[in-house]
Amino acid sequence: MSSRILLRPADPGKSQAFYRDTLSLAVYREFGDPENPGLVFFLGNGMLEVSGQRDAEGPGRMELWIQVRDVQAEHRRLQDAGVPILRAPQQEPWGLIEMWIADPDGVRIVLVEIPADHPLRRDQRPLGGS
Repeated sequence: MSSRILLRPADPGKSQAFYRDTLSLAVYREFGDPENPGLVFFLGNGMLEVSGQRDAEGPGRMELWIQVRDVQAEHRRLQDAGVPILRAPQQEPWGLIEMWIADPDGVRIVLVEIPADHPLRRDQRPLGGS
């Protein structure tokens, strides 16, 4: 069984370029019309498909959560690339370091760095079974 997020942008080419070139997500596959292909990107343990076009009314609110190794380095790189930074990196009360950006359609993307001492980095299961 697998799953993916489907994104229907206003301008598929612009959004595909953003995810492929600006965020540097790796392409899993291309499909459909060779002149206007849909692209499926690797997205951590999941996948992100950017294909088709959204309706005039647009979808409800959607956000993407993407883990990065160094959120400060991504902040500098994306700022230099002209990506709108909605919120600079900051440590959240729950211990993660988050930065918020937006894609060409305004979809909020949360870039997350998980500090080495955070519980998400450690196996929380008790030793010795179960």
